[in-house]
Amino acid sequence: MEKIDVTALGELLIDFTENGVSEQGNLLFEANPGGAPCNVLAMLTKLGHKTAFIGKVGNDFLGKRLKTAIEEVGILSDFLYMDNKVHTTLAMVHNFPDGDREFSFYRNPGADMMLTEDEVSKELIQNSKIFHFGTLSMTHKQVRQATKKAVSIAKEAKNIISFDPNLRLSLWEDLNEVKEQMIYGLENCNILKISDNEIQWFTGRTDYTECVNVINNKYHIPFILLSLGKQGSRAYYQGKMVEADSFLRKDTIDTTGAGDTFCACILHYILKYGLEDLNENILREMLVFSNCAASFITTKKGALKVMPSKEEIEHIVLSYNR
Repeated sequence: MEKIDVTALGELLIDFTENGVSEQGNLLFEANPGGAPCNVLAMLTKLGHKTAFIGKVGNDFLGKRLKTAIEEVGILSDFLYMDNKVHTTLAMVHNFPDGDREFSFYRNPGADMMLTEDEVSKELIQNSKIFHFGTLSMTHKQVRQATKKAVSIAKEAKNIISFDPNLRLSLWEDLNEVKEQMIYGLENCNILKISDNEIQWFTGRTDYTECVNVINNKYHIPFILLSLGKQGSRAYYQGKMVEADSFLRKDTIDTTGAGDTFCACILHYILKYGLEDLNENILREMLVFSNCAASFITTKKGALKVMPSKEEIEHIVLSYNR
């Protein structure tokens, strides 16, 4: 098997994003391929990396479109399974005027929940440099067991393990269960990408550095990335904190996938420099590049099929620095 830079496990779904109204005044929706892990892989692939996905969709026309979509952007689909009994997971995305959004999931059950331990490829993960996952594949017992098997293989293979909680609290019946599964991610990752509202919810604190210290004192995660929306982002590494401003856009229409794009760009730098000796210049460059890419994706509907190229990102960085 060929070497893979990043393998991710989790949800691949359809984001039905609001796209105006019909002549009759009815809402129109655009069916965008989505799902956080595949958004991350799509950006990494655009940056020249070899990526693979482990997950499940329905053996329906939407699932087939999703399989085609990830293949078109260059993600290895050999380990995407098609479920004959359960339909592809759907998310209805309501956008607010500032570009922020809320999700309504149709997933009771959804095909992404049907992934089994037997469908997790040991060979694929062993041949990967980074393994990436989140909490949507931890909400139900069967897919949770598959996720934990994948993490166990990744640890044994000495992969770098990347974790983005990507919390969707409406998908959980018990908030204590959310914290329990999030703790599993924190205990087993080398890189944590977490948003401002997620870290405040988990720690019960408001000051961001205090939040990070609470997590680091207990879980000792080598590299923590904190995304702060319009306030930019921070990197916490070996006792250092580096921050970078966001690239605010007047043409923002949809923030879906911005955090995933940011996360992918961070992993792009880790693939280039490793995780052992990141100086402040590299950390700052990493954050600026990642913030810029995240801002670009907010000007598009969806994320997976519209990721920016390295040249587009660098052009925007230069234009802001003039």
